[in-house]
Formats: sequence, C-alpha cells, structure tokens
Amino acid sequence: MNKDINLTDKLKQYFGFDSFKGDQEAIIRNLLSGRDTFVLMPTGGGKSMCYQLPALIMDGCAIVISPLIALMKNQVDAIRQVSADDGIAHFMNSSLNRSALDLVKSDVISGRTKLLYVAPESLTKDENIEFLRQVNISFYAVDEAHCISEWGHDFRPEYRRIRPIITEIGTAPVIALTATATDKVRGDIKKNLGMPDADEFRSSFNRPNLYYEVRPKTKDIDKEIIKFIKQNPNKSGIIYCLSRKKVEELAEILRANDINASAYHAGMDTPTRTQTQDAFIMEETDVIVATIAFGMGIDKPDVRFVIHYDIPKSLEGYYQETGRAGRDGGEGKCITFYTYKDLQKLEKFMEGKPVAEQDIGRQLLQETAAYAESSVCRRRLLLHYFGEEYTEPNCHNCDNCLHPKQMQEAREELQLALRVIQSVKENFKVDYIINILIGRVTEEISAHNHDDLELFGAGDKHEARFWNAILRQAMLAGYIYKEVENYGLLKLTDAGRSFIKKPQPFQFSEDNDFEDTTTDSDAMGSTSALDTQLFEMLKSLRKQVAKQKQIPPYVIFQDPSLEAMATMYPINIEELKTIPGVGEGKAKRYGEAFLDLIRKYVEENEIERIGDMRVRTVANKSKNKIFIVQAIDRKVDLKDIARSKGMEFEDLLEELDAIVYSGTKLDIDYYLHEIMDEDQIEDIYEYFRESDTDSMDEALDELEEDYPEDWIRLVRVKFISEMAN
Repeated sequence: MNKDINLTDKLKQYFGFDSFKGDQEAIIRNLLSGRDTFVLMPTGGGKSMCYQLPALIMDGCAIVISPLIALMKNQVDAIRQVSADDGIAHFMNSSLNRSALDLVKSDVISGRTKLLYVAPESLTKDENIEFLRQVNISFYAVDEAHCISEWGHDFRPEYRRIRPIITEIGTAPVIALTATATDKVRGDIKKNLGMPDADEFRSSFNRPNLYYEVRPKTKDIDKEIIKFIKQNPNKSGIIYCLSRKKVEELAEILRANDINASAYHAGMDTPTRTQTQDAFIMEETDVIVATIAFGMGIDKPDVRFVIHYDIPKSLEGYYQETGRAGRDGGEGKCITFYTYKDLQKLEKFMEGKPVAEQDIGRQLLQETAAYAESSVCRRRLLLHYFGEEYTEPNCHNCDNCLHPKQMQEAREELQLALRVIQSVKENFKVDYIINILIGRVTEEISAHNHDDLELFGAGDKHEARFWNAILRQAMLAGYIYKEVENYGLLKLTDAGRSFIKKPQPFQFSEDNDFEDTTTDSDAMGSTSALDTQLFEMLKSLRKQVAKQKQIPPYVIFQDPSLEAMATMYPINIEELKTIPGVGEGKAKRYGEAFLDLIRKYVEENEIERIGDMRVRTVANKSKNKIFIVQAIDRKVDLKDIARSKGMEFEDLLEELDAIVYSGTKLDIDYYLHEIMDEDQIEDIYEYFRESDTDSMDEALDELEEDYPEDWIRLVRVKFISEMAN
C-alpha cells in the first residue's frame, strides 16, 4: 500500500470531512503500513473512522468483529450512505435468513464488499471459517475490544477465541479498538489478540463538555427524574437501570407523566428493539429507559443527558455509558443516583460465581463506590482511573467542583496511614489498612498478628469513612497506588516513602455521606428546589387547622407532603391529588385552605411553575390499592391479603400506611380484634392521640416493651384512618 497516499483527499471523497480528529490519520497510516494497531479512544472520538476509511482504500475486505447486532446494522447503514453500491458493507449474524446470507457471501466473494461486520459467535462457526478462508482479507478490526478481558466491564468469553480463529482463517494486520481500558485491560487485550508489539494510540479521556453529578437515591427518585426531564423539555436522554423489570416500570411511569419514553432491554424481541432504537435516532422518542444493552455504537450526537438509576458495576461501564451524552461537543449532563444499599445488592448477585470472578467484581464495585462517595473533582478521579492525570484544581463542571467541601490539613493522618501500609510490607488492601488504623480486630488481622503492631488502633479517633477518603486522595496525590492485577494491594510510591520521612502539607476533604437518604440533595448540586419560606408557611397553616380540629398536625398532612407542595406549587385540587400522601379524601377535606395559601404565595412572589409537575403513578399500584381496599371491605384476613399478592406482611403494612395517609378510610377493626384485646388497642391509640409525631421510631421507644411493632403500626393505621379521613 502506497504510504504517500493523500488521506485527507480520501476522507473528503468518502465522508465529506476536511480534516481528521486527533490521532485518526496516524492510526490509519499505521494500519495501511501493515502494523498491528491498538486504539484507545473515548466514545465520540471517532474510532470507527480508524477502520472504515482504510477498509475503503485497501485491497480486499476488512472483517470487523463487533459484539452487538444493533451496532452492526447502524454502521452498515452509515457506510452505505458514502457509496452508490449497497454491497460495499454487509453484516453476518444470526438475524439473517439463508437467502440474505447467500447474497452477503456472493458480494464478498465478488470483491464488492469492503467491510464485513461479524458477531464473534458467527465467527466461530465452521461454515463461516471455511467461507472466510476464500476471502482476500485486508485486516481484522476488533471493536469493543475490552470484551476480551475479565477486568473489562462487559467480558464475553467468545472474544477469547478470536485470535485462534484469525490464525485459522488467515493472518492479516489486526486493529483493536476500545473506548475504555485501564492498564490491566489493555495488557489483557494485546496478550489475548496475540499482538504484544502493536503500536498504541491513546487519546485523552477528558470530555470537558460532560457535567458529572452523583445524587443520593431516595424514595423520591422517580419524582426527581420526572422533574429533571420536565426541566429539560424535548431533549434526548438515556436512563440506565440494572434490571429489565425496573426498565419497564420506569418507562411506564414516565409515559404516565406525559414524557415521550420507551423501554429497551435484551429480553424484548429483535423487531421491537430495532424499532425502539430507530425511533430514538429519528427523534420520535425523547427518552430511552434501558439496561446497558442499549446504546453501544449508536451514533446519536445530541444525547443531552444520561441518568443512572442504579450505580453501574464498574467505572469503565460508567464512563462508556455517560460517554453517550454530548458527542457533538454540546451539553451533556450525567446524573447518577447512589445508595450504599445498591452496592450491597450487586455484591449479593456475585455469590455463587467463581472466587476469582467475585474478587474482580468486588474490586470494580469498590472503585465505583469510591467515585460516588468522594468529594474531590469527579473528572480528576475518572481520568486517574484510566491512567491520565488531570492537573486543574477545579473542572467547574461537576457537582463536587461547583459545591466544594471544606478542605482540612491532614499531614499527620496521611503520614500515619502511609506508615501502616509500610509496616505490613505493602501486602494488603484498603479495608485491611483501615481496620488496623481504627483498631478493628478481624480473623485475618489476628492470623497475621497485626493486632500486636505498635500502630494498631493509632487512628481510632476517626471513623473508617475518614480513612477511606485519606487513602483515596493520597492515591490521587501520587503517594500510593493500587496494584489492581494483584487483588488491589496498596503500594507506596517514591513520593510516599519520602513523605513518611519528611511530611509536607496535605489538604483533603471528607467524603460525601450517602448513608442518610434524607440528605439535602440541593447541597449536592441538585436541581431540587424546596421553597423553605413556603414550607414554613404551610407548617404554620397545618398547625392552625390541627388546633381547630383538635387533632395532631401530622394527621392532616405529613412533612414530606408539605415539602412536595413547597417544591411543586400545586394550585388546584387535581394537582394537589398528585402530591405524595394526598389522596382524594384529604384533598377535599383540607385542600382548599392550603391551595389558597399556595396560589397567593405564587402570585405575590411571581413564581414561574415548571410546566405541569404532576407525578402520576402507574396502573399496577392503583390496582394493588383497589384490591387491598376491597379485600378489607370484605373483612379478609390481612395475612391472606398479603399472601394472595405475593407480599411480605411488612410490605402490606407499608401499603396500608400509604392508603390511609393519602386520605382513604380503612376499617381494620375486624382484624385488630382477632389479634389484640380492646384495652391494648386503646392504649396504643391514646399514645398517637397525645403525641405530636407519628414517627414509628418514637412510638417504638415508648411502646415496644409492651407491644410488637406490627400491632403499633396497625393501630396507627386505624388512628390515621379515623382521625384524618
């Protein structure tokens, strides 16, 4: 191949562009000269051009190995646009029938086809290997190459077989491409593809236009998401959930709230998935709620937000999924909802897998948790994970940089942590080091006699969370590093050893606390906006009404309902009924006075309400409510109601709370009289009548010695039903 070929002319001829992006030209020249090539380029950097243009220029047909059928179709359609001949690009996978497959083979053999996309599963079939041995292959492109590595976020065992099959078909240069790969994953890819001497091209992972934010995941997450989308009308967005069930539920809730949303997951049939994907690309659908199966290779440049409903399993997965936002260089908001409980759930899913796989999975999860909880610049953390240094003190485009935490001096604490790592011969992981610092004896620590160390418990005046933040920020500062391939052992750098001998000033900030799900999300850079002045006015009105009716204030509306009113500003009965904890009964009984106050407040303060902020629930929940109310009317045993709905009794109690708090009357006397006597009912009832709170914690402190929790909760349901409804 002539190395002096004018690539810019070819780029203009085929794709209409005047210049290359980043390393594209150097990568293409490397491939044209017959060299194995490794490309690490973030999503939106133009990876596909690195194999598409050389395929069109070179003799023969390029084999592109790609993991997703939807991605292949998308890319083949795009390539066909640059040529008058549809035969220029084809894909070969399980979606083709016999006659379609024959046409593909005919075009490839005749030399019309320059790019043939093949799924790894199709590549392993004997008949396809036999066919490809007859083809003049220009080169092999392995897209999404991180799938080769168990340390990658989307490991696929069939990717491990690519090299032996290439050798069997016939050798040609190999170009491996990925958007996310740590040092460990890069090594795995090159080793498994048999290309140890490949020339490497690494682009910066920094996407300056992307805004990163992590919010606490509370019970109001659906409402927060609806509000966010309503504040970003007619913008394309993707919401990622871990389970197919949650994908379907959330898509239904969004549609019920007049958001143009569709669900997408691998359990749907191929035509439906293709139709959903096409509708998103053609802007017939605004929001896609999906599992991570969605979006790989979709060339939609104007996705304006990516929301993670659940924390991803790895930072590589997170980077790739958020990377689908703002590929045109425009706005891209990346919002992630995080709670430690989700992390525990993901760890539970790993049980039963091989031990090595569990170890890898847990380490990847810990990195994700570190990213979510840390209070330092999110861009800096992400880039550090991928081996790139970000030196700016403030990126001005993440929640932690826009709302920085107070910095504090921690020279002595860092020196102590580094000394502990040194004293255990740099042979243990983060958790182990922290346990020594805080003086927590574990079986492993006892086995190594490390509870006898002079430094054992030397940092016990601080909690584990504090030390976690010190170690993470020491890593960013270059004092320690984590040996990932060796189970995450902490090692000192030369700078770390120097620091022990001669400590320097070390400023750090404590981690964000996600333990308390009532965290004020506004402090986290959220767009949630509780109007505190209106909230206090509503509380004052509630107190007046309670005094007139001689009932505790919480019986009228609970605090969360008032908070929602002071955020959504409902001004009519219909809107009020959509506020959590306000059903038809309560809206009619108490609503008018509260609506008058809100209407007057909105007018006087010239408040612009955000669209129609009604959050409607989906049919299933209201069907559940109707079933329970009707069953109680028929005096069905509550445990039988729970069983018939496949619910735990505790879940049924939560449903009963929701029903009576929203204003529907329930008569559960028939059940109470079966399990309790009249005096017991009256005693608990009297407690709630005299208390100024309906808090279960306070009720349990007062009553738990005498009564089980279920009884207290059931009498509270009776009390709220009779007094408020």
